[in-house]
Amino acid sequence: MTQHRPQQVTIDADAVGHLLEFCHANQLMQFFLVADRNTYAAQGERVAAALRAQNFDLKEVIFTAAEVVADAHHILRVLIESDRANRTFIAVGSGTITDITRFVSHRTGRSFISVPTAPSVDGFASIGAPLIIDGVKTTVISQAPQAIFADINTLVAAPSAMIAAGFGDMLGKITSIADWRLGQLLWDEPYDEAIAQRTLAAAQLCVDHAAAIGAHTPDGMRLLMEALIESGYCMLDFGSSRPASGTEHHYSHVWEMTLLRNGRPAILHGAKVGVATVLVAALYEQIGRLARPEVADRLENASLPDRTLETAQIRAAYGELAEQIEREQAPFLALDATRFDNLKTQILNHWPAIQAIAAQVPPAQTFAALLQQVGGPVVVQGLGLAATDQTFVEQNAHYLRNRFTVRKLARVLGMA
Repeated sequence: MTQHRPQQVTIDADAVGHLLEFCHANQLMQFFLVADRNTYAAQGERVAAALRAQNFDLKEVIFTAAEVVADAHHILRVLIESDRANRTFIAVGSGTITDITRFVSHRTGRSFISVPTAPSVDGFASIGAPLIIDGVKTTVISQAPQAIFADINTLVAAPSAMIAAGFGDMLGKITSIADWRLGQLLWDEPYDEAIAQRTLAAAQLCVDHAAAIGAHTPDGMRLLMEALIESGYCMLDFGSSRPASGTEHHYSHVWEMTLLRNGRPAILHGAKVGVATVLVAALYEQIGRLARPEVADRLENASLPDRTLETAQIRAAYGELAEQIEREQAPFLALDATRFDNLKTQILNHWPAIQAIAAQVPPAQTFAALLQQVGGPVVVQGLGLAATDQTFVEQNAHYLRNRFTVRKLARVLGMA
């Protein structure tokens, strides 16, 4: 399922100028700008002033709260402020602002333009809007922006934590592709090798230029932004988040859901993904060290997951959100003895291929060193979380999506 890409993408020192040229060329005259107080100061005020100087019709929503979440509250705020005019939405911000704008513009039948203020997420060019719906992190298919105009000076001046988060998000693509390959091999999930290779190439671009990214040089910011946009294109071209979201993202999403339920401030998505990538890489290292005879013994001792016990664990972990999680996990919960035996047979028969997939994931120590190079956290305590938060996701995050990941494989093998 291929979606339309942005008509124009620029990453240089004249984002506002390119935006105005694009608006004139496409006869766009009415706009709705969405930002928060930080992104408005960083770039939104200049965008608004430039549009008004051209006598364009402009409405604005500027979120002033300390923390903005892509949830029903903030979505409704934008909807309330909107009108029936044929306005082009302009998202001035990073992931959250872009996702709110992406969703509202799509549901109101309007297009939107993205003006990134930090290279912190890979969602700028994608069609998916990760939203908090009834407390569950859910990716809702919406639309890609009509255009993306990134100001290089704004990106360079972005907070260091956001730049490190963008780098962490890109490192996570390496484990997400490994999970995607496992899902195709063992769970017959849809897969595209060309898109997988493109995603890995974008991640490698960041690895190769980690020093420049860590130093916040203009070239480093341009390369990071290009990689993030390419990752978004990969999701756009495939039609889902599979090329860019595996166990490491499931950990991140569950941490975010838990923080929100407990009334605690959210942590940058890419920062959580980076730490989770270190943890997932360590699990792949364990998988890679298992010899086939040991795998055979483990599978021989593996018993069919008890639906009652699995459901009880989901309910204990997710509380009032459990019903949604159970629906998502219906294929896993519905496994019978025959299908489970078939799965075990596939794992054993494909063990050389599984080890090859594991071998393509660098060691956890390598990921940790790269994150340190750009100033990102590498352990859960660096996120302000506790060891119990790590244990929680290791035991429960695999329930979040109906995908066969390394964490599900570890469960079958009795490793978790």
